[in-house]
Amino acid sequence: MTYPTASSGDEKRAGSLDKGLGSSESQPEAIDISALNWNLLREDLSLPSAVLYQDRLRHNLAWMQQFIAAYGVKLAPHGKTTMAPALFHMQLKSGAWGITLATAPQTQAAYRHGVRRVLMANQLIGRENMAIISRLLEDSTFDYYCLVDSAAQIDLLGAFYSSHHQHLNVLVELGVPGGRTGVRDDEQLTAVLAALERWRGTLLLSGIEIYEGVLDDEILIRAFLQRALAVTRQLALENRFHRSPILLSGAGSAWYDVVADVFSNAHLTDAAVEVVLRPGCYLTHDAGVYREAQANIMRRNPIAAQMRTSLLPALQIWAYVQSIPGENKAIVTMGKRDAAFDAGLPSPSLHYRPGDVAPKPVAAQWILTRMMDQHAYMQIAPEDDLRVGDMIAFDISHPCLTFDKWRALPVLDAQYRVIDVIRTFF
Repeated sequence: MTYPTASSGDEKRAGSLDKGLGSSESQPEAIDISALNWNLLREDLSLPSAVLYQDRLRHNLAWMQQFIAAYGVKLAPHGKTTMAPALFHMQLKSGAWGITLATAPQTQAAYRHGVRRVLMANQLIGRENMAIISRLLEDSTFDYYCLVDSAAQIDLLGAFYSSHHQHLNVLVELGVPGGRTGVRDDEQLTAVLAALERWRGTLLLSGIEIYEGVLDDEILIRAFLQRALAVTRQLALENRFHRSPILLSGAGSAWYDVVADVFSNAHLTDAAVEVVLRPGCYLTHDAGVYREAQANIMRRNPIAAQMRTSLLPALQIWAYVQSIPGENKAIVTMGKRDAAFDAGLPSPSLHYRPGDVAPKPVAAQWILTRMMDQHAYMQIAPEDDLRVGDMIAFDISHPCLTFDKWRALPVLDAQYRVIDVIRTFF
């Protein structure tokens, strides 16, 4: 079946096909964005628009690198949060050891945009997924690791990569009862090690991995981390690892401080260990679940407390007030197609009336009560100074599920000028 295509003239009239951008006769990535002179407050962008703030991104990058350096560990931020190669490279240039990803297609997207070290914090499973990684491994400069947690999976990997005459770096993932993936007990670990021995020379055991985010109690998390250290220590004594230094990896965005504390104080006989932490949400942060998690970190972690500043939310969604159907209700042009809603609804943050000097904080009583596909219901008071056409900035909770609703996100400077456009590849 064939479909009609637009002529070059049609494309110029249509402008960008991505929501949240402004008018341009060329695709934004093909030109100098700053030359377009777009400004959010001048209504040069089609709202709703998910925007990033340059100064806050830089602050968060520097904050996390300072924290990581204080513990002497490495950082491989989880790229699934943004799936934005431009942000990956920003993190790598700031000192990240590599990028963490979750799937073979994500890995392929990162590779095609120049990322050459990936820790895939997941099990690699399925013929085509294995084939994707196999093709990438033809590049000898590509450093790749994935997780294993069962003899069945190891046998599938071993058969595939031995037939392709390739080596695959793997980390044994440890898990907890009632958790997600990972080896639960000594019996499963014995089976996994036996399977790795069957494929010795093809599957190269490079380290141990855990994800502590399946737990929500610090005592249980510390016990889990100690178990990971004990397993690493034992396997090192048995000369099971093919990599030196041994990789020891953990940490999501809520407990990275505890993982850094425990893993950085590990004493694994004479074995060299490279500790790699994988928080993903720190770069853009949020004003919801991760703000709460970061507040806990600032309270319990002495190094974080000494830094005096914390992470800042660097991602907002701007939308218009499109209707005020009642004295207590406003409808805004943002919905479930635009913002995460799984961990709390977006929070009104800034109010701007076109023509004003600058945005101002919203009234305290403004809250979202409901979201539909393209609309949100905002509770207001009868006396509030709010008009149709006003612009509202919303903080979000859970950046992962906001990023994946956008193919392009403008980056703003302190004057709300668009200085870049970040592309995502979900």
